[in-house]
Formats: sequence, structure tokens, C-alpha cells
Amino acid sequence: MSAAASPPSADSPASTNSTRRAWMAVMARSTRTDLEAALNRAMEGLPLPAFDWLRPPETGLTMVRGRIGGTGDAFNLGEATVTRATLRLRDMSADSTTVGVACHLGRDRRRAELAAIADALLQTPQHQERLQAQLIAPLAAQLEAKRAQRQHDAASTRVEFFTMVRGD
Repeated sequence: MSAAASPPSADSPASTNSTRRAWMAVMARSTRTDLEAALNRAMEGLPLPAFDWLRPPETGLTMVRGRIGGTGDAFNLGEATVTRATLRLRDMSADSTTVGVACHLGRDRRRAELAAIADALLQTPQHQERLQAQLIAPLAAQLEAKRAQRQHDAASTRVEFFTMVRGD
């Protein structure tokens, strides 16, 4: 007999991973100016922590793959420029190491640095609540507003076609 799987608790690795994946997606889609402004507002009055680069911001290429119709065989669509960075916060307690990572499309190294710092800070209990409320939530709202505006703009150009059916 198999027991039904219980949903992940708030502190379970699955819950933590999905939460982290969500904030990383928000930062990857945000512009550098939006990310920098929101991080400065969220950390107002607090200095950014000291960190060591594990992998300084670097730009490279990645292969983008696609599928015909979303279900067919995968094929190489082309290459895209990506920038990634990895850092470790310097912490006074030797038992804790917090690593922040960032990866986004484009060549903006400063944006990768800011996202890696924010990722590391979001993993620390003393900063997580503040940054979720003052960094991630506003950035997510901006992204949603931009998406809604694009949808509205596209909908305004929509053409409705009607077919007249002749009666017999």
C-alpha cells in the first residue's frame, strides 16, 4: 500500500527550491535599472555585505533548443548570449556559507552581480522577509504590469472575422 504524498512543508527542500526558483525568475526578467533601484530601496540604511567571487560575471553563449509544435523532436534553434555569476557571502560564522548565483540573457555583468547578491541575501533569514516584500514583490508587480500592457496592446490590434452563411 502506498501512502499519499503530503505537500511540502514551508521549510522543506522542495518548497525552498520552488521559492528560490520564483525569485530567480523575477530577477532574470527584470532590467538592471529596476533591479538596482529596488535593491537599493530594500537595503536602504544597510550596507551590502562583503562577498568573494566563486565565478565573477562572465558572458558566453548557450544553445537554444526548440521543438516543432512543442511536441516534436528537439532541434538546435540557435545560440543566445548569457551572463552568469556566482558569489559567496563572507560570514563571521564559519558554519554557514551562503552562495548566490545569477544567470540571464544578455551581456550586462552588473545586472548579474546584483542578482547574485540579491539571491544570496534572500537565502539569509535576517534579510529574506524584507527583500521578498521590498525587492521581489515590486519587481514581480512591474513585470506583471508590463505583461498586461503588452497583452492589451496586442489585443487592440486584433481583427475579428465573421463568416456569413447563406441560408438554403
